[in-house]
Amino acid sequence: MLEQIGEKAMNLEEKYPNIFEKLENKELELRHLLNVDENYEDYDSEEYEFDFEEYNFVIYIAEPIQNILGEKKMETLVDSLKDNEAFENFVISEEDLYGVKSALNEGDIVSLILSHIEEIV
Repeated sequence: MLEQIGEKAMNLEEKYPNIFEKLENKELELRHLLNVDENYEDYDSEEYEFDFEEYNFVIYIAEPIQNILGEKKMETLVDSLKDNEAFENFVISEEDLYGVKSALNEGDIVSLILSHIEEIV
C-alpha cells in the first residue's frame, strides 16, 4: 500500500527536499523511511502491543530518518505528533514506534508525518 502511495501521490525527493538533502542514500523508497500500518486484532500474533480499538494505526520511524533527525529532533517530532489534532490517541512504545488513533487514512498520516519531519530537518 505505501509503495503505491509513493508511486502515485508523490515524488518524495521533490516533495521533501530537506529530508533527501540529508540522506546519504537518495534511492530510498518510502518504506525505508517510514511505515504506517493499520492496527488490527490478531489473536495469533504478539507483534503489536497496541489495542486495536484504541490505536488504529502503528507508526514506525525507520533508521534513516532517525539518523538525520538525531535524538533531540526525534523528541521534537514526537512532541509535534503527540499534540497534533489529527490523532485522537497517541502512545509511544519505543522512541521510533507509536500507536495512534486517527480518522485519517494511511496516506494522509504518511504525508502529515513527512511534512513534520521536513519542517524539523
